[in-house]
Amino acid sequence: MVNWKYGINMKSQLFVIFSFLILLSPMYSKVESSKASDKNDADIHSEFAILGGGCFWCTEAVFEKIKGVISVISGYAGGDSKNPTYKEICTGKSGHAEVIKIQYNPQVIGFKKILEIFGKCHDPTTLNRQGADVGTQYRSTVMYLTKEQKVTAEQWKNELNSALPSPVVTEIVRAPVFYEAEEYHQNYYERNPNQGYCNFVIRPKLIKLDLE
Repeated sequence: MVNWKYGINMKSQLFVIFSFLILLSPMYSKVESSKASDKNDADIHSEFAILGGGCFWCTEAVFEKIKGVISVISGYAGGDSKNPTYKEICTGKSGHAEVIKIQYNPQVIGFKKILEIFGKCHDPTTLNRQGADVGTQYRSTVMYLTKEQKVTAEQWKNELNSALPSPVVTEIVRAPVFYEAEEYHQNYYERNPNQGYCNFVIRPKLIKLDLE
């Protein structure tokens, strides 16, 4: 008799457990589906921009703080050599520029707005130079990925030329192959906030743009 009751109790407990799991299953599926949907939405709606405006530590630090920007990768582009290294870039003879590749949500921020910020976070009127950083690797460049980006960039440059006392020297070129820079260059400001260059060059720039 005791064994029979015990069997009934076990069946009741198992029934409750299985019922709970059945109720939980669609909730779990819904959460997983939602996560997958968010990821797919980001992939579907995101666009890219490749810009160079001096040291990529600076431009990366700026755009990482902009709403609508999904990610920023520092890298090299514009030269002939494949898989260039930072040491090669520093010679100023590689033909590559220090650039950033921005992934952004066009429903939040458009390419025109990105260019407006770009024009404020560096000096587009100095040829192959930004402050103390001198060389072709520091040139001002917009590397367009679509015809629409090219048109927008040309309009932005014309408007900026009318607004500034000196000619805008920013080059507008078709995007070449983008090479991701070494890992230690990525998120440089976030990882090295107290480094000298970050303290004296990047932080004042962020403060000026009300980003810090």
